[in-house]
Amino acid sequence: MEPFFIKALQFVAALAFLVIIHEFGHYIIARWCGIKVEKFYLFFNPWFSIAKWKPKKRAPKLDKNGNERATWRDTEYGIGWLPLGGYVKIAGMIDESMDKEQMKQPAKPWEFRSKPAWQRLLVMIGGVTFNFILAILIYAGITFWWGDKYIPLQSATEGMEFTPAAIDAGFRNGDILLTADGKTIDASKDDFLFTTATAKEVKVLRNFRDTVAIAIPSDFLARLGKERFMTYRQPVVVDKIQGMSPASEAGIIEGDHIVAVDTLSTRSYSELTEALQKYAGKPTTVTIERGGKPLQVNITPTESGKLGFQLKRITDIYPTVTVSYGFFESFPKGVEKGTTTLVNYVVSLKQLFSKDGVTSIGGFGTMGDMFPEKWNWLIFWEITAFLSVVLAFMNILPIPALDGGHVLFLIYEIIFRRQAPEKVLEYAQIAGMSLLIALLLYANGADLVRAISN
Repeated sequence: MEPFFIKALQFVAALAFLVIIHEFGHYIIARWCGIKVEKFYLFFNPWFSIAKWKPKKRAPKLDKNGNERATWRDTEYGIGWLPLGGYVKIAGMIDESMDKEQMKQPAKPWEFRSKPAWQRLLVMIGGVTFNFILAILIYAGITFWWGDKYIPLQSATEGMEFTPAAIDAGFRNGDILLTADGKTIDASKDDFLFTTATAKEVKVLRNFRDTVAIAIPSDFLARLGKERFMTYRQPVVVDKIQGMSPASEAGIIEGDHIVAVDTLSTRSYSELTEALQKYAGKPTTVTIERGGKPLQVNITPTESGKLGFQLKRITDIYPTVTVSYGFFESFPKGVEKGTTTLVNYVVSLKQLFSKDGVTSIGGFGTMGDMFPEKWNWLIFWEITAFLSVVLAFMNILPIPALDGGHVLFLIYEIIFRRQAPEKVLEYAQIAGMSLLIALLLYANGADLVRAISN
């Protein structure tokens, strides 16, 4: 159960961070516009809250017209128990709180509805703007702290290992990616896997000599689902030997490259583990390369199919290129990564309208499964930045109850110089919330069905 809890902890931490930043975007711009914010909550709090705090009121401050000014002390800050997002309750606005009683009262100067349309528009796009800026800052931080590390494709002499969906499309384990739609595939680009998966034709080097063209299916991304498409093939190069193990008794030493078990080729670690299962507890021969020369040794794997050695890291086998960035250089790279992530995500959404795309929709379980089983700060921040981009885009969609729905009505008001009827806003809010709840139930229900079936 420990891996589950580590994944869950990472997901909740990322979600809480993103929700706070998103709602703070609405909050700070509303405050800048002089609008009263009545509540600021992380997670939802129907019926009760885990924690809440309301600052003590002081003598009201007045603006130049003698009206009471909104301050941070007007807001109740809290944490809800339902981790489905968060919210800020902005005075004088039709939102998920559906506070009709407030809307029946005469408009106050510090209410949302009393402000000009351009200010209300800024408030509504504040959340998605802050999320996108956050993604850029995280990508910039990753670039500055870790730099860009990659293995050039041509240096990975054992080629790539592909997912089942990629193999069905025509790829073979060991293929080396060459071009996508005639353009050289460059592993230094953050989106090289995405551009490869969305190409119409990919050329690979197969068996170290043949160039093969592969036609990519139009719904390839949907077939892949949440799989990574391909990874670098892990050569079986020995690092440390465990004492009193089959490997030590057979005379295998650090640096040996295991290439076969009996007659079964083991150019990758996944092939080695599969081959060893067939010879678990049985004497066999292992072919290794030592100093560029082949050598056979007799060995008996353990009953669980192990030889007893640690694997050398792939970055210690293949030459790795590291590109370092200074503090100020990292920010343009952050903008580039954030923009590329957004564009690629939008392009990938077309796969949702295919048969495989619909079945691949997931909820919180799918998002939580993106995180690794062991805490890794680099991966945590990469996924958090990606989710921040996703949150920004999904919230700006013109669906009532989302920020984009409010933006749509404000644009209507700016163009036609009149507000949409209040009843229309109320019904739109109800319809939008009903749609979102239905999607939420479907997505998380699909996660539950997949979990049970697995």
